[in-house]
Amino acid sequence: MTTRILCLGNSLLADDAFGLVVAEELRKQRPDLDVCESTASGFDLLDSTLGARRLIVVDTWQSGTVPPGTVSVFHEGEVRNTPGGSPHYIGLFEALRLGRALNLAVPEEVAIVAVEPADCLTVGGKMHDAVRAAITEVVAKVAEMTLPDTDRGSNRCPHP
Repeated sequence: MTTRILCLGNSLLADDAFGLVVAEELRKQRPDLDVCESTASGFDLLDSTLGARRLIVVDTWQSGTVPPGTVSVFHEGEVRNTPGGSPHYIGLFEALRLGRALNLAVPEEVAIVAVEPADCLTVGGKMHDAVRAAITEVVAKVAEMTLPDTDRGSNRCPHP
């Protein structure tokens, strides 16, 4: 089973750079993993998912219910969509549903490893200390989640 780690973020927006920093750290520590990073959203994410049977997404996820730096793990089926979707905004899950409807080779299994941010809006802002401290935990968690993967590296991310 091919597993891809898709790290999302924006290096210009304080804590939103988290996923990109995790991607860099994963590549240093675990060069055997298929790590892909992206600043894209919506349909543009489909290219980064094609060919993987499992997808582990690393990103910030603001719930407002836990302190910054808190790490959460959940699966696609555990995420509730906001009612009344907008044709102007397509998220990862909508893109994956479309890919499945079109019989594209999108992942069958999706897990999200998310960290609670403090600030994802300040352009040029510094990453919050608690969010930065979560990098080590997330790298370890992703490495642990890929242990059963016996086909690492056979299907590299199309967008390095």
